[in-house]
Amino acid sequence: MTEQEFGPLLRPYTLTRGRTRPTGPEFDMMMIIRAASSAYDRTAGLAPEHLRILNLCQSPASVADIAGELNLSLNVVRILLSDLRDQSLITARPPATVAQLPQEHILREVIQGLQAL
Repeated sequence: MTEQEFGPLLRPYTLTRGRTRPTGPEFDMMMIIRAASSAYDRTAGLAPEHLRILNLCQSPASVADIAGELNLSLNVVRILLSDLRDQSLITARPPATVAQLPQEHILREVIQGLQAL
């Protein structure tokens, strides 16, 4: 095999330093990631991909969106995210579900209250 043929396999291997699994709990592909407020004070020594993730996560982004933006596999992104989580540089939460959203009547009351102002 030539070096060009190894390229697609070598890059993910080097990005993850040979690791095949993230540390800690698994990141669901729809989990919402956000950079911690203090993340930008502690970026020394981070790889360019970690920095790109932090930049993408200035506003909430799903794991799937991050993988798409970086053009990396979900598994590689999960490993990179676990690096950032281990350093407390990101927060992760599950996406909102319908049960967590306010009920329609509450939203109508809020709208009516705002209109009364």
